[in-house]
Amino acid sequence: MHYLIFLATMYCPPPRRHTMSTRPLVAFLLVASFGILFAGCGTSTPEQPEEEFNFTEEDVARFRELARDAQEEIEQGVGTGTFVPRLSDGEEVEGVEGVEAPVLDLSNVKRFESLRAGPAATGDNLYRVTNVFLNVRSEPRVTAAFVTRLDEGNMVKVLDFVNAAWAQVRLMDGMEGYVATRYIAKIVPEDRMAEEKQSFEGLYFVDFGFLNVRKEPDVQGEKLGELQGQEIVRPLHVDEVWARVPFNGEEGYVAREYLTPFLPTFLVRQDKYLLPVLHYRLNQEGLLDVLPQHIASLRSAGYTIVSLSDFYDLVLKQEQRDVRLEPNTVILAISDVSPENITDVSDALLASNVTATLFVTSQYLGLDGITERQVQSLLANGFDLQSGGHTGDDLRSLTNFQLELELKQSRRLLEKQTGKDVFVVAYPWGGVNERVMEHASDSGYLFGLSSAPQRTFSRSDFLQLPSFLVSVSMSGEDVLAFVEGE
Repeated sequence: MHYLIFLATMYCPPPRRHTMSTRPLVAFLLVASFGILFAGCGTSTPEQPEEEFNFTEEDVARFRELARDAQEEIEQGVGTGTFVPRLSDGEEVEGVEGVEAPVLDLSNVKRFESLRAGPAATGDNLYRVTNVFLNVRSEPRVTAAFVTRLDEGNMVKVLDFVNAAWAQVRLMDGMEGYVATRYIAKIVPEDRMAEEKQSFEGLYFVDFGFLNVRKEPDVQGEKLGELQGQEIVRPLHVDEVWARVPFNGEEGYVAREYLTPFLPTFLVRQDKYLLPVLHYRLNQEGLLDVLPQHIASLRSAGYTIVSLSDFYDLVLKQEQRDVRLEPNTVILAISDVSPENITDVSDALLASNVTATLFVTSQYLGLDGITERQVQSLLANGFDLQSGGHTGDDLRSLTNFQLELELKQSRRLLEKQTGKDVFVVAYPWGGVNERVMEHASDSGYLFGLSSAPQRTFSRSDFLQLPSFLVSVSMSGEDVLAFVEGE
């Protein structure tokens, strides 16, 4: 053991004749030596008395410096446009020896594609599955033969409502079957909601196990038959006590209290959003000094300041029910967050009692940069942490492989640190094109932040959300002019 310690501490590398550094070997020997030393510091037997080893802070710091220097020599050029990936965790990528693509949960890719779909996702009798999964049966009953399984977000066309509980549907592949109506919702453009609801006006269903049909509006009247539970009817007349309904080619009366208006679940497909995004890039010195003034001006004008996470939650809620964006709402986004300014950013926002989306360049995450403790503190204070890329390079300048690694590395490292989904990427320098958006989508992002100065956007713009770049010379009135479209 002493011999290994001697090798680890006294090893002197020969002059370099090749480009490969010997420092990784030093780091390896140090790691091995430390492991042996720590193993030797465990509980000892009486025949081998425990030896005492003392490590100073300088020893640990020196070890870290050697290991870091070795890694930096391997990764020369990071952040300068000569992209060198830092993360290797997954399958090898063809054509790039020794580099592997990060393993990510991409289960949200198709779901996010559906969320970004605009009016094209709507149509006559087109319904979306709202449950995690939905079984399709051969007949309208739970004991019928299983046909296939649908997942949340899948679309079906309703051919008919057999009753209030079951619908006959046609799947996208042409297959037909029956599904439970409570797990599907009709996709409706916001400008057609009133019209769609009106088409179901006057329909009721039997909200009981069965309902007697009588010849006269009298509980003692002659019984003509029964309506089954969940059966849909369109009464000819309804009063407070009785409803006159068609029945077997005749007319009869049923108790009104056992009828409930029938209306399927609707999902409003809001396509247009009036939601200005104020984008503060901290590469401008003094920007944090004017931020509180801008926030005060927005509040005095009646605006609510939210994060992109708040907007994300709204979009998800719109998949379940009809909810709308509150008027006079703006998003606050801050990019170029670094180890040098992250504390100042947090202090400025907390002093103004607002939350915002902070875009972090993931190469800064770590003991020598933005620490896990700082990340957890930001999350505890309600801040939204999203991706500013991995190295901060303009994504348009990268090859497809480099672009994939840049986006996936950033998302994976941030999710590992935060324990939360990362669904927004702020394109470095605002650089975005169709190729970049395609890779952002494939990497599991719902939104991408660009620098187009617009107040409104549609779902098809989710991967190139517009934003107003705020400069240090702007006053509160200037920012309000952005927000109000003046």
